[in-house]
Amino acid sequence: MNALKTALLLGLLSGLLLFGGEAIAGRNGLYMGLGLAAVMNFASYFFSDKIALATYRAQPVTETDNPEIYRRVAPIVSGLAQRMGIPMPKLYIIPDESPNAFATGRNPNHASVAFTAGILQLMNDNEIEGVVAHELGHVLHRDILISSVAATLAAAITFMARMAFWFGGTRDDEDRGGGMWGGLLMMILAPLAAALIQMAISRSREYDADAASAKYVGSPYPLINGLQKLETWSKRIPMDATPSTAHMFIIKPFTGQTLMRLFATHPSTEDRIARLQAMR
Repeated sequence: MNALKTALLLGLLSGLLLFGGEAIAGRNGLYMGLGLAAVMNFASYFFSDKIALATYRAQPVTETDNPEIYRRVAPIVSGLAQRMGIPMPKLYIIPDESPNAFATGRNPNHASVAFTAGILQLMNDNEIEGVVAHELGHVLHRDILISSVAATLAAAITFMARMAFWFGGTRDDEDRGGGMWGGLLMMILAPLAAALIQMAISRSREYDADAASAKYVGSPYPLINGLQKLETWSKRIPMDATPSTAHMFIIKPFTGQTLMRLFATHPSTEDRIARLQAMR
């Protein structure tokens, strides 16, 4: 159902680009906006792992680099990767006391999993396994690709709206009469709608990754216990995360800002736990 919801949301976002884009900036504006957004997000798709890891000063975890951490987490990650039928991802540690984790990489062959120092201190091995299974669920489902497509479409819509605002609005306004007002309304509402759809896609992918954790661990409770700890301790020790990468973490980093649920990259923790408990 979440996969179907994601497909429908991507279709809705594409429809908004095609129909709203021409109303906002005409056909040429539509092509230009889509082209520029594709170039920007193509680069982001291929280099997202390097960007994210560098942003948080992530350090490699290998048998020679951070060996103690490697001995603890490598067997957990390796076992789950084998069960999911994907290659062993690279491992990283982020020197931050706020508990969190994320997976990145454009496909299973180029995947990385990063843990904060805080999450390894807070959680036992069973809870770490639940968190890792969630992150590898994103890798298995190619959620980086899905989020890149959604970001491309949303960015194209936003670009066209801004271009129309600064360079004169829709084409043939005089001939279309009342169409000018429709174009002006689209100029305002289309980027808002695109952002809402993009966030809804992000939330649907979180539910699927939670389900993958329950499936491949064999129980939803390791992730449930992990999410409960994360919800409590992330508020006590907030993480200074950038808005562009906040969607990657297993739980939304708490930075002191209040966001409406419609614009949230993650579902509420209570809702996620309720769905996991229904899987038992």
